[in-house]
Amino acid sequence: MGEAGTTGATSRVAIVTGAARGIGAATAVRLAQDGFAVAVLDLDEAAAKGTVEAIEAAGGRALAVGADVSDAEQVETAVNRVAAELGPPTVLVNNAGVLRDNMLFKMSDSDWDIVMNVHLRGAFLMTRAVQKHMIEAKWGRIVSMSSVSALGNRGQANYSTAKAGLQGFTKTVAIELGKFGVTANAIAPGFIQTEMTKSTADRMGIPFDDFIKGAAAQIPVARVGQPEDIAHLVSFLVSEGAGFVSGQVVYAAGGPRV
Repeated sequence: MGEAGTTGATSRVAIVTGAARGIGAATAVRLAQDGFAVAVLDLDEAAAKGTVEAIEAAGGRALAVGADVSDAEQVETAVNRVAAELGPPTVLVNNAGVLRDNMLFKMSDSDWDIVMNVHLRGAFLMTRAVQKHMIEAKWGRIVSMSSVSALGNRGQANYSTAKAGLQGFTKTVAIELGKFGVTANAIAPGFIQTEMTKSTADRMGIPFDDFIKGAAAQIPVARVGQPEDIAHLVSFLVSEGAGFVSGQVVYAAGGPRV
């Protein structure tokens, strides 16, 4: 067991939402390597089992949990199940997300609502459900996935708004829960090579390899990000040593301008 994930002989428990693939899956695998027991939460429980199998094959402990993070009843049921089967969760990574990109004049009510519900309402419901376990433990870590799109991005009025909202949510939670030994931080990834960015390339009619090359040319480190880049940052923020880092938004984008 890694030091970050242990309290005495008992491993701490982490929940990662949207953890069937991409950044969420990489984060779940990394936290398991760090010694956490990990609840792999996704809308599709069957899809989450692949991440669980990868963790168990490496000797870790994990549980696939199906839940819609925007549904209060499903969230409460999921968190109760995690507490019963793995133990009280004291780490939460709010990663679940969806895209419904469109120009403002073509954006439908449902395009707006689903993005708000998954990103913002989902983070609120998950954090509210988990915080009691953190307060009881007098220790907790909350990491929410924002995005460089929080600074504004054409065709993403919904996504940009949700990702900016998560930054305000993070700062407020950090203020409210700090006295209980709980930190809250946000990560704002830049271009990360995932199925989500591939879907953006597909929507734009650009071959994914060309999309990646074009993005890398604009990034100072001359490459696009990988899910593991973000997982590594999550690993730091939820570690014991990061207890004095709270209410921060870290832009993980390969350079200072995004």
